[in-house]
Amino acid sequence: MNTDILAGDWKQIKGKVREQWGKLTDDDLDVAEGRREQLVGKIQEHYGVAKDEAEKQLNEFEARYKAASK
Repeated sequence: MNTDILAGDWKQIKGKVREQWGKLTDDDLDVAEGRREQLVGKIQEHYGVAKDEAEKQLNEFEARYKAASK
């Protein structure tokens, strides 16, 4: 999923992101506003993982979201 799709579907995806990463606050999600790099940074910050791990988790989330929306 590319950044434009993530941003375009942000309102629908936001709730699922909260389910996946419960430590993220509404303020965190408002700051990210569907921007992938911002979301990766917030995952890193709250879960103490490296950027590569945060990106891997987000890639897996995106793949599941994309498969479920077909």
